[in-house]
Amino acid sequence: MKKIIIFSLPVIGFYSVAPPAWGQASKTETASIHIIEDEDGQSAAYPHGSILVVGNLPTAQAEKIEAIQQVEAKDLRLENALRSVPSLQQFRRSDARSANPTSQGVTLRGLGGNASSRALLVLDDVPQADPFGGWISWPGYDAMNLASIRVRRGAGQVASGPGALAGIIELDSLQNQDKLGGALYYGSRNSVDAKAALLQNLGQGSLSISGSYARSDGFIPIIDGQRGSVDRAAPYEQAGLAVRAVTPVSNDTELQFSARAFTDERDRGFDFSDNQNSGADASLRLVDRGGDWQWSALGYLQVREFATRFGSVANDRNSVNLVLDQFATPSTGLGARFEIRPAVDDDIELRLGADWRRTIGETRENFFFTGTNPGRNRNAGGRTDTYGGFAELTLQPNDGLTLTVGGRVDRWNVANGFRREINLSDGSVRSDDRFSNRSGTQGSGRLGLAYQLDDALKLRSSAYMGWRLPTLNELYRPFRVGADATAANELLEPERIQGLEAGADWQKGRYSFSVTAYWNRLDNAIANVTLARGPGLFPGVGFVSGAGTFSQRRNLDAVDSKGIEVEGRMNISTALSVRAAYAYVDASVISSGDAAALNGLRPAQVAKHFGSADLEYRGSRLEGGVSLRYIGPQFEDDTNAQRLKSAVTADAALSYQLFSAIRINLRAENIFDSDVQAAISNSGIVERATPRTIWVGVSADY
Repeated sequence: MKKIIIFSLPVIGFYSVAPPAWGQASKTETASIHIIEDEDGQSAAYPHGSILVVGNLPTAQAEKIEAIQQVEAKDLRLENALRSVPSLQQFRRSDARSANPTSQGVTLRGLGGNASSRALLVLDDVPQADPFGGWISWPGYDAMNLASIRVRRGAGQVASGPGALAGIIELDSLQNQDKLGGALYYGSRNSVDAKAALLQNLGQGSLSISGSYARSDGFIPIIDGQRGSVDRAAPYEQAGLAVRAVTPVSNDTELQFSARAFTDERDRGFDFSDNQNSGADASLRLVDRGGDWQWSALGYLQVREFATRFGSVANDRNSVNLVLDQFATPSTGLGARFEIRPAVDDDIELRLGADWRRTIGETRENFFFTGTNPGRNRNAGGRTDTYGGFAELTLQPNDGLTLTVGGRVDRWNVANGFRREINLSDGSVRSDDRFSNRSGTQGSGRLGLAYQLDDALKLRSSAYMGWRLPTLNELYRPFRVGADATAANELLEPERIQGLEAGADWQKGRYSFSVTAYWNRLDNAIANVTLARGPGLFPGVGFVSGAGTFSQRRNLDAVDSKGIEVEGRMNISTALSVRAAYAYVDASVISSGDAAALNGLRPAQVAKHFGSADLEYRGSRLEGGVSLRYIGPQFEDDTNAQRLKSAVTADAALSYQLFSAIRINLRAENIFDSDVQAAISNSGIVERATPRTIWVGVSADY
């Protein structure tokens, strides 16, 4: 089985590598992330030094992926590291230091326009999206000892379950290491970032404990020139703890236990904009890799709690009024997964499995305020379940050709939906809605092939389809942002996607190059559709002032997205390398009925151009790197009336080894202090992402 390394995706901030659950190997070296293409055409990011079974074939020899590492700063946030992946984006350009957590859904290939994730994030096979809202709590991963990250583009990843419309981001925990390490950084605006980790082999098992802490006085989100007396810096404080234990059950079977907890407190830079986000996860996995048959069984629990307040700021930004206190949003995710790989043939792999996921959650909030006294209370939520089974067959009829075909069938259920509002003054019920249970069946699939023409060139193509169930947040919870109000929609249908892609990968000596062209059609795309402007009373949200708009979550007919991704790398020397990537995304809305005005427009929050370039140096003691990122203009709203400007940012890092285990580090984000527009209101008020930030620190690794 041949391997093709497409390009290196440098990531600052991760500890070294543990192999994936299948094809585990012994401990490996500290790693950055590297994108490769699997034989079925799926993109994957693997760390330098990791031991992999390429193509997941049981008879394939484990191969070591060699690539140039990026500077080891061990402190870059996961969400920011992922920005090097072409066309990967969050709903907002700001990160988890200043954005509202509910805006941090992740997607790929122009399928955005919604704060719920359309790319599936998994940690050790456990889905990570918030059970209630579908967003990602990114600070919860800063405490993790992550071994590898794989980015698989496109839908139809049948073994991972539903929800991966745009692709999958797979995180693997580190194990099989003896290591003690940590880092402490101090940065601009009185910022502190600290991490510590202990990994210890215990007999045939292992134990890992890691933690993180970050805080800052923050920056003022509103751009200079538009600020009023209400505007101030937006502080944050975040912490996390993770524990992982692995113990052998037999010569071939091991038990893996993982638990983590995190807390995240942020402020949006004015009164009544604070939010708190916390969670705790636990999972238990039994893995058998011995003999001809291999299997894995997994069970997991997620508990989340979210609270936030929203204030309506006057046009002159000299006063702010409390409009919503979402004081509690508890949610729970439960799930189980089983997979078996029977012995078939040396050149054939068969994967069979089943999974189940349940989400339960509700919002508890006060609104209709007079000063700081609420007049009404809302409680809304429900439950969803998905049950699915899958089969995937990979075969290699000859040394050059690899074929993969997979399919799955899921049964979904939406139940116990409700929304109740009361008047707090006398306890009288304003509305008490109980929504009908709904269910259905959806299919997913993927067909892929790759042909190795010679030692340098591989051709690949795939066709796929997938689906995503609406979140509880989309189904049941109305919300407000400033003067704008958006109603929920309990009748939303699942999103469905179909797509095609083709590409070529070339590698020779110090050079590698990849190009991929794709087409996706997302049917029933869920979007916040603007239906009217205030002032007026509107169903599901009440009064909207003349400064605001009324929207509702709706299923559009479709979003059509096609584009091209180009990636290349050159190793100039053993110490110096350069990498560049570009993505072009041509996405448009197909709509009719109440949303007919959106037909032909671009989806909200989707840029047409993405680009990045990285220069890396890795000497015996001195290491450094410079990264450039470009994102083209995009529209804030579905009507394409509010345009966010393009942005170019530059980051740099420098590290020097003082002693065998001690390094001093200097790092700079957004060196030229570019104004990266993150949001724009109906009145033209612009919010920015993180300005220039300088960090200095020390790290130790024993």
